[in-house]
Amino acid sequence: MSRIGNKAITIPAGVEVSVADGNEVTVKGPKGTLTRKFSPLMAIEINENVLTVKRPDEEKHTKQLHGTTRALIATMIEGVSKGYAKTLKIVGIGYRAALAGSKLTLNVGFSHPVDFTVPEGLEVKVPDANTIQISGIDKQLVGQFAAVVRSIKKPEPYHGKGILYDGEHIRRKEGKTAAAKK
Repeated sequence: MSRIGNKAITIPAGVEVSVADGNEVTVKGPKGTLTRKFSPLMAIEINENVLTVKRPDEEKHTKQLHGTTRALIATMIEGVSKGYAKTLKIVGIGYRAALAGSKLTLNVGFSHPVDFTVPEGLEVKVPDANTIQISGIDKQLVGQFAAVVRSIKKPEPYHGKGILYDGEHIRRKEGKTAAAKK
């Protein structure tokens, strides 16, 4: 973890980073603002558009915090400048998604539709009935919401039906007929 923590973060143009009392880091960029409080053990310094995170000692716990703190700040900076996005594909006959305001509705083979309320800070688009695009500035929030939606109907290996990430490969299995052919 210490190798990651020792890397300096270059702050891109158009992004402002400020460190307040108690290591509360605020990152403002063209896409929005993120704020997060970090451990007071870490020393966060900004010099001429370069942010560095320093640790006080060589204990295992502080080394772990060092790398984690640096990685979280780097994702905050990337989020407010570029943003994060995940695309989900729905595979199956009659499976579809619909968006009405801030309510995402999935019909994925159950006797009832499954509804989700889109969290604050996320933008969800449904360009067609079998595609869901989730985007936002908080990497954790985008990934968590995508994982929750996917968990409703995970892809299964026999027919390949379910909700999967764009580009995800499902390892297919043969059915029971494979044993009968011998």
